[in-house]
Amino acid sequence: MDLLNTIERQHEIVRLTNTKGKVAVIELAQRFGVSEVTIRSDLAVLDAKKLLIRSRGGAMVNDDLSRELSLKEKKQKNSELKQRLGIAVAALIRDDERIIIDSGTTTEEVAANLREHKNLVVMTNGLNIAVELSQLDKVEVLMTGGTLRKKSMSFYGAQAEQSLRHYQFDKLVLGADGFDIDTGLSTHFEAEANLNRLMCAAAREVIVVTDSSKFNRRCFHLVCQPSQVHTLVTDSGIPKEYAEQLVNMGVRVITIPLENR
Repeated sequence: MDLLNTIERQHEIVRLTNTKGKVAVIELAQRFGVSEVTIRSDLAVLDAKKLLIRSRGGAMVNDDLSRELSLKEKKQKNSELKQRLGIAVAALIRDDERIIIDSGTTTEEVAANLREHKNLVVMTNGLNIAVELSQLDKVEVLMTGGTLRKKSMSFYGAQAEQSLRHYQFDKLVLGADGFDIDTGLSTHFEAEANLNRLMCAAAREVIVVTDSSKFNRRCFHLVCQPSQVHTLVTDSGIPKEYAEQLVNMGVRVITIPLENR
């Protein structure tokens, strides 16, 4: 819980800095009810991530990023929830692992929270995810290649599928358009489902990350059965019967609260 509170506070600091242009340590400490030492630590972390620029007694907006961040936030639904899901999934990834990250905006948040990890090898079919990972010095990035689907900024097709046949991975981080307790994970796009099935076969552990709005949804193209999922990371809005049945299947279910606090 402390970790989530820290992330939420840092997120609010970035928002305040972008809104006001400049913030002071003493004001932030009073606002959040924490010590000035804690705020300085927050600012150091955010400065390292280039989300703001530290200044004497506070911080100022990073003008180079302000336009990009606002565009990114516009295209995301439930952006705060997705960020928190991304944090929870990133905590399941260990240094030195080889992982696949599926395309999507929630999975992009997983990539964004791998900054402290070391010696990762990450393959992705998401162009936005590859761009996010390209900023991390200690992550080797592989792309599936293939045909770009502009609507989702993801690659698919024979070339993408072939690339997965040459590797073995420790973990797969997989999103979902639909999750039905009887039929499993599904998606709207056939070629994406084909690629996702190969991802599942190439990884020793399948981690599904999705918000609870995707439950009780059935899309046309099936990806995998619920029993093929090793870990599900979602929010507390998951139907109680879903959580119980998944646990009985041997699925590890991790939920984060829907509330901000």
